[in-house]
Formats: sequence, structure tokens, C-alpha cells
Amino acid sequence: MVEMVRGDAPVLVIGLGRFGAACAGELDRLDREVLAIDGDLGLVQKWSERVTHTVQADARNIDALRQIGAQDFQVAVVAVGSLIEASVLITANLVDLKVPQIWAKAVSQSHGKILARVGANHVIYPEREAGERVAHLVSGRMLDFIRFDDDFVLAKMYPPKFIRGVRLNESGVRSKYNVTVVGVKSPGKPFRYAEANTVVTNHDLIIVSGTNVDIERFAGLDR
Repeated sequence: MVEMVRGDAPVLVIGLGRFGAACAGELDRLDREVLAIDGDLGLVQKWSERVTHTVQADARNIDALRQIGAQDFQVAVVAVGSLIEASVLITANLVDLKVPQIWAKAVSQSHGKILARVGANHVIYPEREAGERVAHLVSGRMLDFIRFDDDFVLAKMYPPKFIRGVRLNESGVRSKYNVTVVGVKSPGKPFRYAEANTVVTNHDLIIVSGTNVDIERFAGLDR
């Protein structure tokens, strides 16, 4: 069971490669307190001006983690996925230090299984997820695509012709295609929640939710 932590809890980011640096930088922009560490002094110096706290340390050494206070963090991100042995050892160290939430990057399914067995609460597959997303986008039917657990998908697309100009509850979109229009964006306006009486126009974008199969079928309808 994953322990709940505060939404503003400080985050320990281990590894300042592209993935770790992007994560640390975005957390910093979101005003989250971040401590980013890496064994490479050059990377630490490179990111010291963009992330509030950076430290050179070897996270494979549990004593080094103790010295920087890793045991006081509620959330940690292990971003050294390309170094499989190191990522597993670092994750195990964080488990031993009783960090409640551990997010770990994996480069393969087998790597992810090991991380989960060691004690990572969340296993991330950034390359695989990015590849799946691009595959859906290059088909030309969707403008954005996000897959969640249990095959649940959110997608941004242009509306098919049959739902334009009628209220959503009269279009049959849910009964015929098992998808739900959850948001609508008109030109020059922000997204708004879709309601039963919302009417989608030729110039709108829509956000729809459903299973991957149903979303793909819906996205393939005549536009």
C-alpha cells in the first residue's frame, strides 16, 4: 500500500541525465523544494543554477544518502534507469531508509519488475510511453494522447462530423462508441468541461476518454 504524502513534500531526485534534470527542473518551477544529486560533478555544476539544491554524491552508497538526509524525504525519484544495477541498488537503499514514495525509471519490462520487487512504488517507462504516444500521434487522427492504468486513455482530437452542431446527450457518442467527451476548446478560448447540453462546432477541439480500442475507433470516424 502506497503511503500518502503531502502534495508539497520536498522531492529527492537522483540522477541528472536528461530525464532527471527535466524532472528536477520542472519540480523547481512548480515551487517544490528539490534536492538533486548525481555522482558527476560536471552535471551537478551544470544544474546548480537551475535547481535550488544540487549535491554531488554516490547514491549507491547508503551512508552517502544518509549524509545528505535522504531518510528525511517523503518522495524520491530514481532517474538513473540506463544504469540498471545502479538503479536497483539505489532503490533498495531508499527502501532501507524508509522513504515512503519511490519513483524509479526503468528501461525494460524486466528492469521494471526488479525495481517493483525491490520496493519502488511507481515504475516509470519514459521511452516506451513516449514511443506509444508518438505512434498514436503520427497516425494523424489525434493531437495528443495519454494512456493511464487499466487501458484508460485521454485523447485530444478534432470532433467527428456526427457530433457537430448537436447537443452531446443527443449525439449518441457514449451509447454508440463507449467514449465520453470530457472537454471542449473553442478557438481563442480555454478548455471547458463538456456537459450534456454542450454543442460542439466545426472549429472546436475535444478531449475524450475511454479504452484504447474505443478511442482508436472513435478517432477513425469521418471528420
